[in-house]
Amino acid sequence: MRGPLDSKPATDGLWSRLRLPVLALAVFLIVVVPFLLLRQMTRESLNASDWVAHTQEVKAAVQRMAADIRDIEAAALALAQGERLPILTQRMEQAEKSLGPGLEHIAWLTRDNPGQQIRIGRLQATVTRRLDLARELSATSDSARARALTVEMTTRYPIRDLTEEILAHEQQLLTERTKRAEELRGWAAVLGWLAMFVQLLLLGWVTWLLQRQMGQRLDAERQSLRASARATAVLQTVREPIVLLDGQQNVVLYNNAFAELYGMKEDAGEIDLEQVGNGAWSDPTIHQRLADVLLRGRELWDFEHEQVGVDGVPRTMLINARRMPLPDSEDQVVLMTVSDVTLQKAAKQQIEQLNRQLEGKIDQISEVNRELEAFSYSVSHDLRAPLRHVAGFADKLARHLADSADEKATHYLQVIGSSAQRMATLIDDLLVYSRLGRSALRMQAVDMQSVVSETRAVLDSNLHEDAEQGGHRVEWRIAPLPIIVADENMMRQVWLNLLGNAVKYSAKRDVAVIEVDYQQQPDGSHMFSVRDNGAGFDMTYAGKLFGVFQRLHKASEYVGTGIGLASVRRVLTRHGGRIWAEAEPDKGACFHFILPSALDAPSNEPTV
Repeated sequence: MRGPLDSKPATDGLWSRLRLPVLALAVFLIVVVPFLLLRQMTRESLNASDWVAHTQEVKAAVQRMAADIRDIEAAALALAQGERLPILTQRMEQAEKSLGPGLEHIAWLTRDNPGQQIRIGRLQATVTRRLDLARELSATSDSARARALTVEMTTRYPIRDLTEEILAHEQQLLTERTKRAEELRGWAAVLGWLAMFVQLLLLGWVTWLLQRQMGQRLDAERQSLRASARATAVLQTVREPIVLLDGQQNVVLYNNAFAELYGMKEDAGEIDLEQVGNGAWSDPTIHQRLADVLLRGRELWDFEHEQVGVDGVPRTMLINARRMPLPDSEDQVVLMTVSDVTLQKAAKQQIEQLNRQLEGKIDQISEVNRELEAFSYSVSHDLRAPLRHVAGFADKLARHLADSADEKATHYLQVIGSSAQRMATLIDDLLVYSRLGRSALRMQAVDMQSVVSETRAVLDSNLHEDAEQGGHRVEWRIAPLPIIVADENMMRQVWLNLLGNAVKYSAKRDVAVIEVDYQQQPDGSHMFSVRDNGAGFDMTYAGKLFGVFQRLHKASEYVGTGIGLASVRRVLTRHGGRIWAEAEPDKGACFHFILPSALDAPSNEPTV
């Protein structure tokens, strides 16, 4: 198995794509462009050399023409002086024959130069006239005529100025062309050196690129080897059995956990899956499932397969498989993980059995609770009639005896009446406690500030009556309270019991201080606190505080039935909340209770 290589930055990817085009462009600019420029300069240099040779050829043709004219004139003068030698006549004829073609050749050589063409035209006319005079001079024997012809030929038709002008112009062209040729040769040399320097730079750059490419490839290979080694180490370290299967369901690769589970050797090579684990994989169903994974791409999730291991112990194996491509091949393989869930399955079955037993116990407890509630409700109703009879006949007996009753009889009648009244109070509280458990919750928005204010008003009215009889004074400290979702009547019962207890157990203080505080918890729930500076209690007996008919103080000290806090806990439990207390003897007590947020509030269904 091979791990993924680290991804390169986007700039490296862009450079990798543009590297070949940039290299080709650099080669074109550094190799092809200088070659084209050198070729152009070489062509211009050759042209300049041709023009230099052309100028030299024009000069030579003009000089040959001037020599022919001198030969003709010299021969004509000699003949005019009576020297009738055949060589002079032959020399004159040869010069005349070459003079015409020479003029035409000069005209052809300067055909691209209009100025020279004009000069050569004038030269041709002058040469033709002097040639005529030379012929006439060679034919005359009159010395006077010969002198006149000679004067006319040299003064009226001079050719030296024309030839010098032609040669001077050609010399000027020769100078310019030579200078241009030298400049081109200089630029060609500079460009050649520059091209060689740039080509050396290109060669160095290409060499650097090749070295960098080779280094990157070596780094990539090293990273690939490291990634492969890491992947192999991870594969072999994982305690989950892992195996790769090819198209024929042969084992291609597996880790140590798989080898240990099925007793395979490390160098087992490619073997058929059916040969693994002494036939543990010979089930046709699992082979069909794996074939579907490879051929149809279906993933196999949490498939339970019963197997018998190499140790002969039956096990439940949880199989997961999916198709995946190999990074170094076009073949598809199946990656399969195997987990031994025998213990988990047994534990799950045991948990399910315990849950069924627990559900039965819950049903039994619910049935017992319903029977207790029905019994409590029935007893409370059935006790009311005889209790009224006891109280009524005790009152009638007291009125019947009137003043004839002695002190002991009066005391007995008072005990009967107070006991009947206390028992009536206990029955009323028991009925309230029963209704709190049986009635349905009517969840709605409850303004706890208003509920506490109403409860305080009720208690203040009772305190006012006590104050007229010398009762104690209460200082209230009530923090801002929120609006919550709850049953309003039940919340009123909670506050009436908690605040009433705080007032009752702080009655012996000159100034009773009762604090109501609120804090919202991080999970959104609401925590309320009621603190007083009253009698408090010993935390050793805090476990009895919320039980029915449980009291931590004597009835002679503080009146009560011991059902108020039990009712508070029942209400809060039905709302999904809880209550606890903190106290010290003679230093007051603090009751905390928590109600869930609106999202966690219970439904309106009644509870048993």
